[in-house]
Amino acid sequence: MAEPLPRSILQLISELARLPTIGTKTAQRLAFFLVRSPESQAISLGRAVASLHEGIITCEQCRNFADENPCAICSDSSREADALCVVEEPLDLVAIESSGGFNGHYHVLHGAISPLDGIGPDDLTINLLIDRVKRENVLEVIVATNATLEGDATAMEIRQRLADQNIRVSRLARGLATGGDLEYVDAATITLALEGRREL
Repeated sequence: MAEPLPRSILQLISELARLPTIGTKTAQRLAFFLVRSPESQAISLGRAVASLHEGIITCEQCRNFADENPCAICSDSSREADALCVVEEPLDLVAIESSGGFNGHYHVLHGAISPLDGIGPDDLTINLLIDRVKRENVLEVIVATNATLEGDATAMEIRQRLADQNIRVSRLARGLATGGDLEYVDAATITLALEGRREL
């Protein structure tokens, strides 16, 4: 049976379907949206994707993706320097920052402890976090890992590593859904969770 679509569309559908949360049907809709759009829109999208890695660096302080070092958040002198919010992923940082409920600094772990996936503490930026806490005048570390088994294991590892430091270690309140990811939580819920944080 002959293929009903041109190779270029099939290739685009195949590449789009490899993205997280994008299935074949959604990939087809996106591909046909681009086919029907002005060529300039497809070219603009293609350029943005092609140049995505140009100029992106990792901030040496918070480990978030940035285009300058230190990043805009780390270099903002109006932020509370003694509060450090630890998140699993950059999108979690974006979610908390969008809530407007936190005005300190961040530290991105780039994952969570997951023995089943072969991810241990040394595969994350926990060592850099501990060094940072010892080096900077941090009074509180807010562990904002996801409410999952992996997030809980990561939180406990951080708590144990900071046990000898004279600082407060807290965790976001459980107003967040267990098993959920921060990037999908609304701003009001994140703000309430920050306000209701507790000692680990």
